[in-house]
Amino acid sequence: MLTKKIDLHSMSVDELWSLHQEISAILSARILEEKRELEKRLAVLNRGADVVNESVASRAAPQGKPRRKYPKVLPQYRNPETSETWSGRGKRPRWLVVAMDAGHGMDEFRIREHGGSKYVPLAQQR
Repeated sequence: MLTKKIDLHSMSVDELWSLHQEISAILSARILEEKRELEKRLAVLNRGADVVNESVASRAAPQGKPRRKYPKVLPQYRNPETSETWSGRGKRPRWLVVAMDAGHGMDEFRIREHGGSKYVPLAQQR
């Protein structure tokens, strides 16, 4: 450890460069040492977390038959302006809510096998 104060302004470029290299080497060595220590601590913590995760997993997912596969849900409603579709499950899409607020019924947007929907956009109604 340096106990005396160094006057950096009076040093030549070569002296400053050699000091820089010495400091860089010391810093690199210390950083590597700290990194190794942190990795050791992390490994110890991960071993503890693995034990906790295994116990949680064994309680959460019972060993038995796997979850059944659900069939694909086909769309039942279509926005004729943008061709967006909705299966009829879950929250209504914004385009359908806006159209219903404008006075259209849900059946106007129902996808039919032949012919599509009866919906006429407001811009074409005038």
